[in-house]
Amino acid sequence: MPSASDISTTPKAVGKDILRSVTRVLSSWPALWLGFVLAHAWIILQAWVFEPQILGDVNLYEWWVRNGMDAGWWPVFDYDWVYPIGALAPMAIPALFADSTPGYYWVWMGLVTAANAVAVLLLGRARPHGRAAVWFWLAFLVSLGPIWIGRLDGLLAPIILVALIVASRRPALAMTLATVGAWIKIAPGAVALALAATASGAKTFLRNVVLPGAAVCAVVVGVAFAGGGQDNVLDVFGEQGDRQLQVEAVAATPFTVARLWDSSIRVEYDDVIYTYEVLGEGADAVAQSLDIALPIAAGLLAALTWWAARRRPDRVGDVLLLGAAAELLALIVFNKVGSPQFIAWIGPPMAAAIALGSRSQGTRRTWFLPAFGTLLVARLTMELYPLRYGEFLGGWPLATTVGAVRNLLLVALLVGAVVRLVQVVRSRRSISSAD
Repeated sequence: MPSASDISTTPKAVGKDILRSVTRVLSSWPALWLGFVLAHAWIILQAWVFEPQILGDVNLYEWWVRNGMDAGWWPVFDYDWVYPIGALAPMAIPALFADSTPGYYWVWMGLVTAANAVAVLLLGRARPHGRAAVWFWLAFLVSLGPIWIGRLDGLLAPIILVALIVASRRPALAMTLATVGAWIKIAPGAVALALAATASGAKTFLRNVVLPGAAVCAVVVGVAFAGGGQDNVLDVFGEQGDRQLQVEAVAATPFTVARLWDSSIRVEYDDVIYTYEVLGEGADAVAQSLDIALPIAAGLLAALTWWAARRRPDRVGDVLLLGAAAELLALIVFNKVGSPQFIAWIGPPMAAAIALGSRSQGTRRTWFLPAFGTLLVARLTMELYPLRYGEFLGGWPLATTVGAVRNLLLVALLVGAVVRLVQVVRSRRSISSAD
């Protein structure tokens, strides 16, 4: 007969066996791809449910491309544009395979889904925790909702994710991907900054940062010049400079909250760039200050990342991911534009950190809370847009609170990344002092 101690430990042992079995099943590729299909099916369904809000920009992409193909009037080549010239490439692909607007929508969403499938494949193969990272990534995208699949950011997020996954082994490839992404939309340039800041030595910097980045830029600018777009290829920066404070932006939070009791604060629609903006002298001053604050913040974060990488070469992988996360968060927090799809930028550093991180207590402390906070930010963003956007624009209390909490969490995530970078450096000093 089994002893009393054997009987008492049996339930615990059975529980561990069940947990191991469930973990084994969830870590299998069939389970991961089933999760991928279900997640993307739900997201695409929601995109059609909220078609005007989600696919309105895709409709604009089609108009730009069809106008170029039919009338020979192309963005950048013939007039200034709100996006970098590289954005034309993914926008043109659906037009080559579809003749109708619904067909263009389907091909676009298929293109974004295919890009994300490549990212999931590489993420799931990352060691030691790539399979767990895939589940986080899918949970993040589902929490964010359909907005990312109806914007260029749906392509940027997989590019950022892949660049971060391969950065430690193939930094030149990571820099190439980040630069290509930045010529589609600026955000992946934050990863390029982090890669530059963590490169060790002049030769490494030249080989892994300067040469791949310059090669991509040379090709893109060469195409622009060949097509006669040399006068407009950099106008994207001027286009952004003319914008006012978007109502969803982090810096607009004091104004949106104050609307609860101050009816003089105005939110109006800009029919040129298709966004709602906060108007007034105070909002204009904030928007102008952010034009200065954003590049300063990016530069300071790059300097902090460089310092941390030099002080802790043994943890350069963590420093790179923290630096990239901080830069991407700064692009949101210090941006006068606050589009909901921007949140897609901050999931990749968290997914890459989960995939590549060790089981050490320090790694878990660095990334567990930020990962949870990122999921919460994504969920609140979907609640804000598209679910409660009309209420948010109307200044309803609940929707205003959702937007304010979401923006405060973004600030907290940025502060946390900065603090953690400093702690990584100080931990080296503490070890040295103890020795």
